[in-house]
Amino acid sequence: MATLQKLPQCRMLVLLCALWAAFWEARAGQIRYSVPEEIDKGSFVGSIAKDLGLEPQALAERGVRIVSRGRSQLFALNPRSGSLVTAGRIDREELCAQSAPCLVNFNLLLEDKLTIYSVEVEVTDVNDNAPRFGVEEPELKISETTTPGFRIPLKNAHDADVGENTLKKYELNSNDHFSLDVRTGADGNKYPELVLERALDREEEAVHHLVLVASDGGNPVRSGTCRIRVKVLDANDNAPVFTQPEYRVSVPENMPIGTQILTVTATDPDEGYNAQVTYFQEQAPGENADAFELKSTSGEITITKSLDYEKAKFHEIDIEAQDGPGLLTRTKVLVTVLDVNDNAPEFDMTSATAPVPEDSPPGTVIALFNVHDRDSGQNAAVTCSLPEMLPFKLERSVDTYYRLVTTRALDREQSSFYNITLSAKDKGNPSLSTDAHLFLQVADINDNPPSFPRRSYSAYLPENNPRGTSIFSVLAYDPDSNENARVTYSLADDTFQGAPLSSYVSINSDTGVLYALRSFDYEQFQDLQLWVMAVDSGNPPLSSNVSLSLFLVDQNDNMPEILYPALPTDGSTGVELAPRSADPGYLVTKVVAVDKDSGQNAWLSYRLLKASEPGLFLVGLHTGEVRTARAFLDRDALKQNLVVSVQDHGQPPLSATVTLTIAVADSIPEVLADLGSIRTPANSDDSELTLYLVVAVAVVSCVFLAFVIVLLALRLRRWHMSRMLQASRDGLGGIPASHFVGVDGVRAFLQTYSHEVSLTADSGKSHIIFPQPNYADTLISQESCEKNDFLSAPQSLLDDKREETAQVNNFF
Repeated sequence: MATLQKLPQCRMLVLLCALWAAFWEARAGQIRYSVPEEIDKGSFVGSIAKDLGLEPQALAERGVRIVSRGRSQLFALNPRSGSLVTAGRIDREELCAQSAPCLVNFNLLLEDKLTIYSVEVEVTDVNDNAPRFGVEEPELKISETTTPGFRIPLKNAHDADVGENTLKKYELNSNDHFSLDVRTGADGNKYPELVLERALDREEEAVHHLVLVASDGGNPVRSGTCRIRVKVLDANDNAPVFTQPEYRVSVPENMPIGTQILTVTATDPDEGYNAQVTYFQEQAPGENADAFELKSTSGEITITKSLDYEKAKFHEIDIEAQDGPGLLTRTKVLVTVLDVNDNAPEFDMTSATAPVPEDSPPGTVIALFNVHDRDSGQNAAVTCSLPEMLPFKLERSVDTYYRLVTTRALDREQSSFYNITLSAKDKGNPSLSTDAHLFLQVADINDNPPSFPRRSYSAYLPENNPRGTSIFSVLAYDPDSNENARVTYSLADDTFQGAPLSSYVSINSDTGVLYALRSFDYEQFQDLQLWVMAVDSGNPPLSSNVSLSLFLVDQNDNMPEILYPALPTDGSTGVELAPRSADPGYLVTKVVAVDKDSGQNAWLSYRLLKASEPGLFLVGLHTGEVRTARAFLDRDALKQNLVVSVQDHGQPPLSATVTLTIAVADSIPEVLADLGSIRTPANSDDSELTLYLVVAVAVVSCVFLAFVIVLLALRLRRWHMSRMLQASRDGLGGIPASHFVGVDGVRAFLQTYSHEVSLTADSGKSHIIFPQPNYADTLISQESCEKNDFLSAPQSLLDDKREETAQVNNFF
């Protein structure tokens, strides 16, 4: 009876041992095979029956089948041979992408004993993919001022193969200006760069055509070609620069579509159109190429396709930043896809500091927060992190508390605020992470002086400006804020031409507009050097200065000044002599003039406005030379009058005139003789004036002679009477002698009625002067009559005649 009771117990023990051995075999035993990709369906992979130590027939009888989960069957069992074969064409790139090695795991189930074997098949790569460029014909733009040695990152090629079959080298066609340099990144990929070896000249060759060839290491070698068109520009000499050479971001796989995960920023030190940065995403081959979208204007990267941690744990996004003319640079964004569990860590912000001064020392505590996870065990173990590019770090405090502290001094001018992203990640499987955002403002201190956009300025102002005219406007920029950025402008103390500079120019202290305090004259000075100072309102105040060169622009405010012929001080005109035998083109004289203005306003031209004989003389347009246009004829007048105009080229033009008198004769005596023979004036108006003058002189002469005759008659009569009355002198002795008029009275009359007559061949210059008579001394004393001779009166008339002749000679 006892033996019967022990028998079931022994059977149970044997069964437990068998089950334990089967379990241990399932855990310890693993079958490994290797098969190349792209082989035909039904190709042999490995002998399952042999590796399990069974016959093919026994293998079928024991109900062997493949057990896999969540994946299509890539392999199948051949029941007759007991071997593992391919169920279809296997593409390693589609199956594992760039992962190496590519392993396919599945299980074999023996249904009779419920035994499971683990099978691992490695799919090896074959060189079935050639390197491919995302853009086969890109266009590059480069300034002709770019110096040799300048590097241009090129779009790299992608090869879906791995190992020796992947991309190995780049080659560039032979050319005179560019060479190729290939750099290997930290990820092992090769990045081609175009290096400028020789300076470009857009005028010689505006476009360069290059051929870039990417080759892999397979056998046979496969290659891809990219035809690069390099366009040479004139100016832009700075390419955009990313704030980081490489961006990293971690994204949970359940992040919704449209979420912004990162913003890349590139800056260009150029200005205007050359500094306008546009972002482009390089399209890489593969099904995950369209998982992200890059906004070309802001650099924001958003999710456009649901992420799957099981399909791709990492994403590489190649981003190019291109400025307006076409210079570009490149960066890479590494996106890490995080797995999730059922509970995410939670943040509890305990305290946060108000705006932090930018001069806070490193180690300043910004915030204190607590991180906890409602899960337990390994899923509740939380680690915190924040982006590496920020000047902050996390320090572990008590329990699950963390402190956010600064790692270096802050600079408000570089970043006035920080959006700090705090990441908490548990250690679950799959792991879950949570991000918390802390907005931190940086308080300003006065650590930047005002700065001008340029080192110096130049302004141009027309002369004769009204007082108070706005000359120029300067603007200084202070990157600080509030009072620290309020700028006040002033002029540096200086003197100019012995007067304070402040008496010439003033500046508005708030706007920086400069005004002229007086009207400027280009002829007095042409330029004025100023120093403009900009001072902020910080404590202590900071300042800077810049030079301003004020250049006066000449205006046409001075008429030409004639230097020759100079006008005589006595009011007459000079006379130039031209021989009658002069040939055409004979230089008679030259008009010389200057203009105080400058430039076009001082360009002078000479023109003949009026001539006594048109066509007889010519005036050089630019030289002022007066030349004969033809030979003199007998009918030509002896005296020629020319009116020459000198005009500048200003707007409006100013002019001056001069009258030239040219005597046509071979010598001065001949001129005098010819003047005596002139009977008829050349001008009818002048002849009439001469006639009037002659008539007036004749009338005055007649009156004068009549008066002299009357006086002589009276003198003779009285002389005769004195002889007749000599006998009766006693009766006439009481009469004063001064009551008689003698020769001295006549001379006094002549002196009182003296006249001046000047006659020339030009009646326009003839003149006659009649002074007012003076009768005070008509009757003179007897003593004067005794001392003077009556014959002296005709001598006075002769003197007057000589004076007239001398005045005629003064005409020349």
